[in-house]
Amino acid sequence: MSETIKEKVKARYGKIALTGNSDCCCMPGECSTNDSVIDATKIIGYDPKELESIPQESILGVGCGAPIKFADLKEGETVLDLGSGAGIDAFLSANKVSKSGKVIGIDMTDEMLEKARTNARNGNYTNVEFRKGDIEKNIPVDDDAIDAVISNCVINLTSDKTSAFKEIYRILRKGGRMVISDLVTDRELEQDQVNAEQWCSCIDGALTQEHYIESITKAGFHNISVLDQRVYMEGEKVNGRKITSLVIKAIK
Repeated sequence: MSETIKEKVKARYGKIALTGNSDCCCMPGECSTNDSVIDATKIIGYDPKELESIPQESILGVGCGAPIKFADLKEGETVLDLGSGAGIDAFLSANKVSKSGKVIGIDMTDEMLEKARTNARNGNYTNVEFRKGDIEKNIPVDDDAIDAVISNCVINLTSDKTSAFKEIYRILRKGGRMVISDLVTDRELEQDQVNAEQWCSCIDGALTQEHYIESITKAGFHNISVLDQRVYMEGEKVNGRKITSLVIKAIK
């Protein structure tokens, strides 16, 4: 099942990279013809002025929060963006760490990587690099190399969240921080209830908040805190379940 889901995730986000987010995948509200990716991105907490400073083609309207608001990135730091997509958070991070810092984006979708690399070239982001990788199995980064890891609504797409968090722990320097947005649910699904399409939409793979934080703890992190919390999909239940968006910080 996990490999089936992974292939469907690649197909879904490859399509978004090529044709845009017409299905409103992982947007914070119901899809309508009046929705814009910029509006969706502002709703989940991004600063409109900061969005104007990056390549507009990197803004796809996916995500469930704005972890970069809480990451406290500093000049000269090395930052890793997991599930970097077309590069929105990588470019925003690069503006904060400046030329003396570095940003690495990781994605497993070839189409997204190509789009992100094109955006980086067009925007002259010489301190940003995009690499292909599977965040559950092997993030292509050396041990103890990263100051801060950010991610926006990506970990819940994985089948083994503890493995993903262990990989994040491995690449962070001691004292480094993880600041991520993700979705949690009030009721998890049994394996035979999972719909692969709903998993790709950031829904069916969601854990309860208790189990999500437990996965982070199992990976070795400490000082775990919830920095922001808001209802998802305008508070409507999704298939009878309540979905909540969190921003979580943890320290290695």
